[in-house]
Amino acid sequence: MVTDGAFVGAPLLRTATPGMPRWSTAEVCARRPHPCMVAATTPASPASPPTTETALQAYGRTQAPFGRIVTAMITPFKTHRGGAEVDYAVAEQLAAYLAGHGSDALVVGGTTGESPTLKWSEQYELFNVVRQTVGDKVKLIAGAGSNSTEEAIEATRRAKKLQFDGTLQVVPYYNKPPQEGIYQHFKHIAECESDLPVMLYNIPGRSGICMSAEVTARLAQLANVVAVKEASGDLDLFTDIRRNTDADFHMYSGDDALTLPLMALGATGVVSVASHFVGPELQRMVKLYLDGHVADATALHLNYSRLFADLFCMANPIPTKAGLRLQGWAVGPPRLPLTDATPEVEAKIAALFRDLGLV
Repeated sequence: MVTDGAFVGAPLLRTATPGMPRWSTAEVCARRPHPCMVAATTPASPASPPTTETALQAYGRTQAPFGRIVTAMITPFKTHRGGAEVDYAVAEQLAAYLAGHGSDALVVGGTTGESPTLKWSEQYELFNVVRQTVGDKVKLIAGAGSNSTEEAIEATRRAKKLQFDGTLQVVPYYNKPPQEGIYQHFKHIAECESDLPVMLYNIPGRSGICMSAEVTARLAQLANVVAVKEASGDLDLFTDIRRNTDADFHMYSGDDALTLPLMALGATGVVSVASHFVGPELQRMVKLYLDGHVADATALHLNYSRLFADLFCMANPIPTKAGLRLQGWAVGPPRLPLTDATPEVEAKIAALFRDLGLV
């Protein structure tokens, strides 16, 4: 029985029956059924109580369209110009490095890439040079979000022309639309390029409004809305979304510090900042967890927990750029209104990197 109706924070049920089709996840944009939780009873012996198992759902374990570790790449600026110009040559070098050091996908021109202070022309050129540099070594996700639906549609169309693998679409910021406005915003974007996968991005701390679990679940029924970057930090919200979407809607942590905890709630992986420095280690942590070695995964998480925290001791990406400069990357300072790392933060990052063997 399939139960449709209002969202009430409980799973929709479908009784497993012989011959029932299994939904394919081989194609990224394959149309999904309505959100459902599928349970099948297994025969119980007289000595054991009845048990249940998830028949069709494998949250966080189905084929992921963007992989497990998605790096939100910084945008380098030319140091000798005071950060006034994008350094496309360094962007190419950094993208190539990340592609070979643990990243399954890169977000180009997202918030970590200082999209609020990038001109659209600069952002499109970044899309172009990174696409040419990495080829098909990693998936590429264009930071195409805007609080203007028309601008987001235009950026999405450009990403499609450059053969990006998907777009990241942030909840509209500052203008604070109602929940139905958020739904319609993303729906129009998804439909403008219906074969280009979309990752939603919920970050109320920056956008000023939180996308509800109900709206996320509705959007998950659109064929090419395949994932969400959940950066609200609200475990109840994450759980409500996970419970009301099926397994081939992928949920990514938007915070490195919550990657491992959210794996227990069905996360696929993380859209990461720390992967600029420890991409292979994050891959190992996720694999250990999925293989059942939870204690070993926890040990890795704890080892890098200070890194996860300290990369946000000032507004992102200020500490990340400081760390990259320590490693010899000429990424330049952030653009105003972001300032460079204070001497105290630079010293804190330097000490941490020495402790972790990152310099």
